[in-house]
Amino acid sequence: MKYDIKINKTTAPKARPEDESKLGFGRIFTDHMFLMDYNTEEGWHDARIVPFGPLPIHPASTVLHYGAEVFEGMKAYRAADGSIQLFRPMENVKRLNKSAERLCLPELDEEGCLDIIKTIVELEKDWVPHSEGTSLYIRPYLFGNDPHLGVHAVKNATFAIICCPVGAYYAEGLNPVKIAIESEDVRAVRGGTGYAKCGGNYAASLRAGERAERNGYTQVLWLDGVDRKYIEEVGAMNVMFKISGKIITPALTGSVLPGITRKSCVELLKDWGYEVEERLFSVDELFDALENGTLEEAWGTGTAAVVSPIGNLFYQGKEYTVSDNKIGELTQKLYDNLTGIQWGKVEDTHGWIEPVCNG
Repeated sequence: MKYDIKINKTTAPKARPEDESKLGFGRIFTDHMFLMDYNTEEGWHDARIVPFGPLPIHPASTVLHYGAEVFEGMKAYRAADGSIQLFRPMENVKRLNKSAERLCLPELDEEGCLDIIKTIVELEKDWVPHSEGTSLYIRPYLFGNDPHLGVHAVKNATFAIICCPVGAYYAEGLNPVKIAIESEDVRAVRGGTGYAKCGGNYAASLRAGERAERNGYTQVLWLDGVDRKYIEEVGAMNVMFKISGKIITPALTGSVLPGITRKSCVELLKDWGYEVEERLFSVDELFDALENGTLEEAWGTGTAAVVSPIGNLFYQGKEYTVSDNKIGELTQKLYDNLTGIQWGKVEDTHGWIEPVCNG
């Protein structure tokens, strides 16, 4: 089904950034945003695109007191011919609904949600930057909005989408990052919300991230919350290792986010003839591979950074260098192919691209 979207265009459009090399990430927002309301009597209703601005939220709103919120992160890309396209957007829509189900939030019609995303991107098409490596970041999010206190399933909710033109996620570019393996805090546990993309998971990760940053590290590598020995994610990304020619990535056991970039990497790697193991992978096994020289490359995967090579790993007072602190050949190949497909420079043989509009 399609939602009936009312469009109220701004009468005071903002000046778009002139220097796209200084876009940064998540600081500049477009002229409009999408909003839609939900209640148990009417379901989803009043779909609208309005000028970007503050949201009116009741002081007792469910999201403020109980963290009833889920979100997605995706991008719109300007191809060489000026047209605008999305990368596997239905995967984001399906994951948003899985996250919503976990937090007892109302789910969206999938085809209708994709139509909403395409509608706002087309309206904001002039905000999709032109420079190499830039894109329009799209943040759909859904939150409980019951105007009273009490822990219960959500009866009123809001679905929103905001967009921002972005450059590279890491200002230093595609350079290897330094990672500290976290041994105190955990990100998630099986049976919890680890597989859902919800704000609480990210808030819980901040303390360890701040601690790592103070010690000169870019991100943390998370271990599982039960045995404290199995590798799960790196920062806000999935993680992969090339060991003796094979690719190993943590299995999706319920405490790991099922990343869309992760899924795409696995499919590409299998196309290229690599053996990919999705399994429990312990930190002891990782350091055995580091010490005997069989760890060839390591990298994180995610929408924001695409791939992020790992150059250093720190654990229990020891620091190890990965791939001579250089981006590995396979990591570079994944980055080149994924971004090539996303920006229309490499043939899309998987049907991952969803056209939006001409430039």
